[in-house]
Amino acid sequence: MNNNLSIIQTKGKEMFGEHFQIIPQDYEPVHKLLTWFLQDETQAQQLGLNLHKGILLTGPIGCGKTSLMSLMRILVPPPQRFGIKSCREITFDFIKDGFDTIQRYSSYAYNNTTNPPLPHTHCFDDLGAESTLKYYGNQCNVMGEILLSRYDHFINNHMITHATTNLSASELESYYGNRVRSRMREMFNLIAFDSAAKDKRK
Repeated sequence: MNNNLSIIQTKGKEMFGEHFQIIPQDYEPVHKLLTWFLQDETQAQQLGLNLHKGILLTGPIGCGKTSLMSLMRILVPPPQRFGIKSCREITFDFIKDGFDTIQRYSSYAYNNTTNPPLPHTHCFDDLGAESTLKYYGNQCNVMGEILLSRYDHFINNHMITHATTNLSASELESYYGNRVRSRMREMFNLIAFDSAAKDKRK
């Protein structure tokens, strides 16, 4: 694991600049992320991680969640490598394309060149920072609908979803409602930075 931490640290400097570093206070969430993305069953069992669920990475603004998920992509073989998309960008897509946006991340999120088609993994960045929008007069919590749709595909076809958020579990429930929060418990392993983690962008 130390070797992988060193690789991630080196790659982080390449991608984000020499200022990038994984500080000791972050070792626990980073260790859990590495365990999941390396699919280390022994470590996962010890850490209480379910390798068949995705990751919900929580922590204060600026603690490095998005950077770490970008780095974890490197550990995934290219055919399964996931995309990272800002939830705000997805809501802007919804304004432009309407309900097709929800389908894009659920029913259409399959690789049709394989038999059977393999579901695409997606990482939704900054969950809860987006707005509830209206499309032709219909109010829609876009990310809530995407999560509900992906839950169905998770149950039926093992579609994996990752997300980052600054919100607590109770704030997520308040924002998306109990039904979505209940599905999220089934879909995600919760990996959390300490609430006092410093803003590394300052």
